[in-house]
Amino acid sequence: MKLGMNLLLWTGGVTAEHFSVMAKIKAAGFDGVEIPVFDPTLDYKAVRAELDRLGLKCTTVTILTDETNAISDSAETRQKAADWLKKVVEINHTLGSETVVGPYHSAIGKFSGAGPTADEKKRSADVLRGAAEFAKSANLMMAVEYLNRFECYLLTTAAQAVELVKMVDHPNLRTMYDTFHAHIEEKSQAATVRTLAPVLAHVHISENDRGTPGTGQVDWDAAFGTLAEVKYDGWMVIEAFGRALPDLAAATKVWRDLFPSPEDVYTKGIKFIKEQLAGTGGCCG
Repeated sequence: MKLGMNLLLWTGGVTAEHFSVMAKIKAAGFDGVEIPVFDPTLDYKAVRAELDRLGLKCTTVTILTDETNAISDSAETRQKAADWLKKVVEINHTLGSETVVGPYHSAIGKFSGAGPTADEKKRSADVLRGAAEFAKSANLMMAVEYLNRFECYLLTTAAQAVELVKMVDHPNLRTMYDTFHAHIEEKSQAATVRTLAPVLAHVHISENDRGTPGTGQVDWDAAFGTLAEVKYDGWMVIEAFGRALPDLAAATKVWRDLFPSPEDVYTKGIKFIKEQLAGTGGCCG
């Protein structure tokens, strides 16, 4: 198992000013960090050099916007989605990333007022298929993320995510499991993991309030127990959100402090994960 910490808790774009945070995450015992890829102009070569210096691996996270919406009825907009995902793959190659995750099946926060149509599903699959073929050349796995119904409408359940992966039908496109979204949308964490298992490529460890893992209502015993049952052995990345980034706080609807400090999230979070993986349970309360 590889343990990571999502840097969105600190920034939407990693620069040299965040290298000290990466060092602290390394010292806490993590194997890697999850790097936001939202801005193509950043110096990702410098980030890669620091990762190598620290001995950290990485995964990345990206999104689509209204201007790069893969399910748009505009061919021009869909092409922009394809172009952006190609750029993301190139950045991942620079970073030496193993997996790129996120809800890049459609624009986050964009709603039609109805459920997804067959045409929208096909458009998303077509864009993702092309991106996955390009990712193959970079030896990169794409793990598309379903969200809850308040953040998107194309994919909001494990079953829908599996359906999309099957539509894409490419070895470099799979899906992921996020305990936060599953807590909202699914009947049980265990059933969710079993549904995703055949195409599972990544896991986000995220509490029901986006705070420190182990302090809330997620059924962690079921989550970790079923991941062990299906023999998942990939990345487990803590994802938490705070108020440090106003735009991200607004997007994730974080209006109050959910933890004493970012250090609380990753130091107590990794302790909690290791206790769960050791089968001792535990809570970092």
